[in-house]
Amino acid sequence: MSGFPSTDGFNPMTAIPAITRDPGDLQTCHNNSMSDLHDFVGARNYSGFADRYAAAVGTKPHNALYERPAVLSLLPEVRGRRVLDAGCGPGLYSEWLAQHGATVVAVDGAPRMVELAQERTRGLPVEVRLANLEEPLDGLADASFDLVIAPLVLSYIRDWRKVFREFGRLLVKGGRLVFSTEHPAFDWVALHRDRESYFATELVSAYFTGFGEPPHFIEYYRRPMEEIFNSLIESGFLIDRVLEPRPAAEMEKTDPKLFRQLNHEPCFLCVRALRG
Repeated sequence: MSGFPSTDGFNPMTAIPAITRDPGDLQTCHNNSMSDLHDFVGARNYSGFADRYAAAVGTKPHNALYERPAVLSLLPEVRGRRVLDAGCGPGLYSEWLAQHGATVVAVDGAPRMVELAQERTRGLPVEVRLANLEEPLDGLADASFDLVIAPLVLSYIRDWRKVFREFGRLLVKGGRLVFSTEHPAFDWVALHRDRESYFATELVSAYFTGFGEPPHFIEYYRRPMEEIFNSLIESGFLIDRVLEPRPAAEMEKTDPKLFRQLNHEPCFLCVRALRG
């Protein structure tokens, strides 16, 4: 699933002052348990919201003219490659990858997102599975992928070292991981500066706006910049490229205010890393 969607304004969310759920209360989730999947933060966030999200994400400026072009710019040639789309949401990336010659396995923790991705990619070499990224992807073999992408999904996962080690298991040596996430500086300054410490990794709450009414309540984990990169390094990855994206030139015509704002300060962070 792909989080932190766009709005017609700069800020894609409205913060909620207090954590509404203690991270210690989250149950361990297993990929073979349908009931436990609903305790995965990402699955809870998109239960009942997947269709609204899917209807907008293809054209929303933060996604279509900002995050997605940045992520695509980090991808290698995908023709003939086997790709894992981790947190595939409604399947936009899986569709693009398959149309450009890749064979794709797509996973998501929200049942409705899996259905939407299957509908979007029907007839393409894409296999879509229901899975919780907080648990091992046991049905996938070691070193079976050339590329893993994880666009706007990792914020729903507390332990990045665990998921990065799993990605490392699935990648061939020298394989690439490309992911996007909210920029920790934006997240802190715009949403959560009233919290105790920037340096904490913690469960926080906010509302998605720009998808019609009512605004949609979500939970996610915010973390400092050092935690993003140390999680990668300590999981055996080599950082290859980092982008604090600028918006596509087209946005200047369609949304000049947002174009100026995103050229002034970042909203997302995009990373490419190599399996060591």
